[in-house]
Amino acid sequence: MPAKINPRKLRGPWTDGYALDVHTTSSTMIGHNAYGHAVFDTVRSPLGELLYRLKNRGDQAAIPEIVAAAGEFVKRWAIPVDAIVPVPPSNTARKHQPVIGVARALGDYLRVPLCEGCLAKMKSTGRLKDVFDYAKRAEILKDAFSVDATKTKGKRLLLIDDLYRSGATAGAIAQLLTITGGARAVYLLTLTQTRKLA
Repeated sequence: MPAKINPRKLRGPWTDGYALDVHTTSSTMIGHNAYGHAVFDTVRSPLGELLYRLKNRGDQAAIPEIVAAAGEFVKRWAIPVDAIVPVPPSNTARKHQPVIGVARALGDYLRVPLCEGCLAKMKSTGRLKDVFDYAKRAEILKDAFSVDATKTKGKRLLLIDDLYRSGATAGAIAQLLTITGGARAVYLLTLTQTRKLA
């Protein structure tokens, strides 16, 4: 059964976009651990919990539930999609890349191909979750990606990411796919978003 979701419209340089839910519903500091690091009691949305299991615990069993929720939403959204484009990972050390795994399974669910090799990361951007200033994020992302226009020209693309914070990464990629890649449309779907947009 798909996880319960609360879709939220996302505005930006894409044709249309949604986040399926917030990542966390609350987070309360409860003290410090033995190393002096802050410890939080965090409550996640059902989809946020599944994503946490996948990203932080490597729990691949979370993918079918995530995909069931995302897939049913995309069907109701009723957008025309020729290919799915996963946002390239910022943490390349992971054995299993969560966004790519979800995008591949979502493609199977919707019977839509993954746009293999159409988007590549050209430089390391570090972990952007620690960069809160939008202008600084945009500067880091400048020329960070390249597109193979032979695979994107005239296509209607579903761009998928796990977490929407400021929209800087999704915005940079959507513009690249549209302007340089010649995509006919770029639809953005993020699994979750932060409660406060950075």
